[in-house]
Amino acid sequence: MTNPLIIGLPSKGRLQENAFAFFARAGLNVSQARGARDYRGAISGLEGVEIAFLSASEIVTELARGAIHFGLTGADLVEEALPDPAAKVEMLVPLGFGFANVVVAVPQAWIDVHAMADIEDVAAAFRQDKGRRLRVATKYVNLTRRFFKRHGIADYRIVESLGATEGAPAAGTADCIVDITTTGSTLAANALKVLDDGTMLKSEAWLIASRAADWNAPQREAARQVLARIHAETEASNRRELRAFLEGSLPEALAREIDQFGGEILLDGSAGIVSLLVPKADVPRLADKLVAAGARRVLVASPDYAFSPDNPLFDRL
Repeated sequence: MTNPLIIGLPSKGRLQENAFAFFARAGLNVSQARGARDYRGAISGLEGVEIAFLSASEIVTELARGAIHFGLTGADLVEEALPDPAAKVEMLVPLGFGFANVVVAVPQAWIDVHAMADIEDVAAAFRQDKGRRLRVATKYVNLTRRFFKRHGIADYRIVESLGATEGAPAAGTADCIVDITTTGSTLAANALKVLDDGTMLKSEAWLIASRAADWNAPQREAARQVLARIHAETEASNRRELRAFLEGSLPEALAREIDQFGGEILLDGSAGIVSLLVPKADVPRLADKLVAAGARRVLVASPDYAFSPDNPLFDRL
């Protein structure tokens, strides 16, 4: 392909599995011609798109320098690698998987330490009693510096972690840590606790666009097709179709209520059928009102996709 739209996807692990499943739900089936070890791929039935399989951190780097157009990776990596993310990338849509928090964790033995304000006191005690700075082990150097600065803490030293960060206090190489956690069980197993106000970032996987990439007309058209399918699947997953067999037209008051709550009237009842596309949470309430308005039956269906002329994801490009 000449100048294809390039999408960076994780090269392995659970994040890759979830990425493949996300794209498949949107009708974008990722293929690897030479098997799982192939670092280039394609989307079946969609010309002009190339998949680049990269590590999650490489995806951020390649987005920032414009070598790929879209990437799927964690928000924590974006915030860590880019001093001003908004200048380099556009965070298009959160994907609902890859959830994790970047947190400050201290030894459970520090029974009087519960918040970031206490860390300042601990740092002062380390300076006075041990003649050294508080040591903080982390892979998230930039996030840690920004978070500690925001809390007015300066008397500490970062120990860059290359291995299992949660083991650093027990090994004696650090006093506390900043790390990523999903359930907190690994921290607890290492006798660590998260500070009450120590969650510096709640992360998940995002679909991200590069501001630095070259966006020519064919690449933009390929991007439009990809984003239209993603938006259609996302819209459908949050909505349900209500179909009611109703004698007469939809009552005006109910029509106004449907519009007020973000629903859409697909058929207004003039042919004896009312068809609505409504938020999932509003289904029981609106079904009751349709029955009260004389509907003999209300059927509820889950659409696979909800395509429309609107494409807000593409508009943001």
